[in-house]
Amino acid sequence: MSMGEAKARRQARLEREKLSKPISQSRFNLLAIGTRKSPAPYLYEEVAYWADLEERVIGVIARDVQDDDYYWSLLARDRNGRFRSVSFDACLRSAHFATVALRERIAKAVSEEDLVVLGTQGDETNQTTDLLAVPPGTKPENLHPNFRMLLETPGRATARAVLKELGPWLAPSDPHFVKEFQCKQFDQRLWELYLWAVFRELGYDVTQPEAPDFHVSSPRGEFTVEATTCAPSEAGVLADHPDPKTPAEMKAFLTDYMPMKFGSALTAKLNKKSASGESYWERGPGAGKPFTLAIADFHKPGGDGAVGSMTYTQEALWLYLYGHRIEWQFIDGNLMTRSVKLNDHAYKTKTVETGFFDLEGAENISAVVFSNAGTLAKFDRMGVDAGFAPEDHRYFRIGFHLDPDPNAIVGIPFSEEISAENGERWSDELQVFHNPRAKFPLPLEAFAGATQHQFVDGQLISYSTGTPVLSSQTVIMHLVDDEELMEAAI
Repeated sequence: MSMGEAKARRQARLEREKLSKPISQSRFNLLAIGTRKSPAPYLYEEVAYWADLEERVIGVIARDVQDDDYYWSLLARDRNGRFRSVSFDACLRSAHFATVALRERIAKAVSEEDLVVLGTQGDETNQTTDLLAVPPGTKPENLHPNFRMLLETPGRATARAVLKELGPWLAPSDPHFVKEFQCKQFDQRLWELYLWAVFRELGYDVTQPEAPDFHVSSPRGEFTVEATTCAPSEAGVLADHPDPKTPAEMKAFLTDYMPMKFGSALTAKLNKKSASGESYWERGPGAGKPFTLAIADFHKPGGDGAVGSMTYTQEALWLYLYGHRIEWQFIDGNLMTRSVKLNDHAYKTKTVETGFFDLEGAENISAVVFSNAGTLAKFDRMGVDAGFAPEDHRYFRIGFHLDPDPNAIVGIPFSEEISAENGERWSDELQVFHNPRAKFPLPLEAFAGATQHQFVDGQLISYSTGTPVLSSQTVIMHLVDDEELMEAAI
């Protein structure tokens, strides 16, 4: 090959490389949220991510941890809109060689190939799960207020970007999932979407059998999950909702009213039977494996300056689960705690037995999972993290971090601007309460990285990584120029 030919080839390669760009790990993680198989983290170490300029195809460079060589994989959207692998090469001697090859493959895909044909896998469903597409003829007044806010608020573009990627991966056995998400059960369905994203982030393969809601598995093991929520009470004693204002009123609220709310949702799942008389833990591919209940509190939503109940009701959950409260005092400058058995929870004319894990049949519940972050704010922040924030918006978060000081009794306040590649994880706020009487105990490794709790010899023992967020609020700020400000004032 002459020097002129070599120069021409090099120039052509440089021109083709203009058709690709690097993307962040956070962005790739969202775009490929359903792609990785659970053994992948044990086999490969991902080192770089690429896409074409319009992100019609994306790619990853990874190192084989056994052979210490490299591979690349190209992903394109299938007919359901999911990014999936369509081409790859392995046994490459360096990350540089893999990168050159991947960028050549991206250039070929976008300049020479039909991307619909390239992405077709042959196993797509007949209909894509599009969470945001409202069916023609739907009356606006039938849409849930939070769904309308999601669709219509410019600053929620970040959450919309996230839901665009999650939706096509969901193939729920419930054919009414999308309609319920848009209309009557927005919070409940958003909670399930959040849980699915958590399980994927934790490295699990996730399927959705008829019941329970999720079967998750990986080389670490498998378990099943049934999701539930605390909803507003529309009748009965609990419909008379307290409005605690003083510390004493809040203590009574968390000791009695809220345990009843959690208990109602949890015992309903504990006692529910299928038409053939089977409980949740006896059904589906996870029968005989650990079974967990995942609960979120949506009984009093926030908005218009009000704080949603889920930001402060977690304490009531573990009170009810373990049937104990923690008392504390300082002795010689050191924080001393002890657990005290609770009486049954009583509110007006209603009484509920404390200690969910002590109930008959509850030994079949391996753990209860809770998060106060299964809300639109979480989806907004994950969208910002992936780089989908509109240029004229800013996102801020205020709240409390766990204080690692063993003598601390309150969290550390924080305030921060959320930006791309902030490093937030879906599971950051997750709380896992293990059942000390579980027939099939759930190992701590199942939720590695999340905050977890065990009740051992009458004492609550907690495990956490770093300084997890205890509670927070997210503020979205829309920036306007002088002209827009004048128009708004007219």
